Amino acid sequence: MQKVTLYTQPQCPPCEIVKRFFKANDIQFNEINIKEDPSSQEYMIKTLESYSTPTVLINDQDVVRGYNLEALAEKLNISCD
Repeated sequence: MQKVTLYTQPQCPPCEIVKRFFKANDIQFNEINIKEDPSSQEYMIKTLESYSTPTVLINDQDVVRGYNLEALAEKLNISCD
């Protein structure tokens, strides 16, 4: 099983689409709301070098920035259909 962390924020339609994509593909994920946890926002920016949500961290090494279902599917070895 892969470790998936999804960085989100309120009123982010692409974040909602990524969550639905994960649920439809039975991908378990940990959601972190960067507005509720400022340290996670700082980590996302400084460490993951991402300035927008959704940002997905897979297995503590692969980062998918922004709304990119194709890249997520490739990194998670699932179909994007």
